[in-house]
Order: sequence, then C-alpha cells, then structure tokens
Amino acid sequence: MAVGASLGLSGCATLAPEEPVTTVAAVPAPAPPPAAAAAKPASDPGARTEEARALLAQAETDIQRARARRALWSKAWEALVGARASLAAEDHASAVRQARRASELAQLGLEQLAYPAVKQAKMAGRPAESR
Repeated sequence: MAVGASLGLSGCATLAPEEPVTTVAAVPAPAPPPAAAAAKPASDPGARTEEARALLAQAETDIQRARARRALWSKAWEALVGARASLAAEDHASAVRQARRASELAQLGLEQLAYPAVKQAKMAGRPAESR
C-alpha cells in the first residue's frame, strides 16, 4: 500500500509539470563611469615621445654624474642603453620605464658612496701583516 501511494504521488508530479516561474529580478544597471575618468584625454603620441626624451636626457645626466664619481653600476648603464634602443624603435613605454630605472640605479650608486667601501673585521691575536 505504501508503494502504491508513493507511485501515485510521484505520478502526479510527472503528469502535471509546473510551468517555470519567470520572475525578473530587478537588477540595477551598472553605474556610468565617473566624469573624471571619461574626460581623460587619449594619450597623445607626441606627448609620450617628449616624455620619453625628457626622461632619457635626465637618465643620461644621472649616468654622467655617477660615472664622474666612479659610482656607475653596470645595470644602470644597461638600462640607459635599453632606453636609447627603445626610443629609437619608438617603443615609448619601454623607453620611459628603462630611463627611470637607469636614473634610479645611478642615484643609488651615488648614495652608496656615503657608506664605507669595506668593513674590516678585527682578528684577535693576529698581527696586522698576516691579514
């Protein structure tokens, strides 16, 4: 009897399929972008070129200053050469990035001059000439 009742109930469920309820949820429309972001001008290729040239000139000055004080790092020189090559290839974003890196490394080389070159360790019991 229990089997018949469960078959009867399951049969009712399959005989009269319910129509899907189509309720539309109120989804808020995405907010428009702020006016400041919309008013952002398209990047001017001439402006990017001038920015890259200015940063490259600054990097060359920093490199010359570091070289004059014997504080030039090889990575700074490599970044400067890369910036020159990128500017020649009209890859302004890479030229800007590498020129900034060259300037930063040249500045760090100059700052390094403020620190002692070698810190001598004191060796107990040894004469100075055996060091």
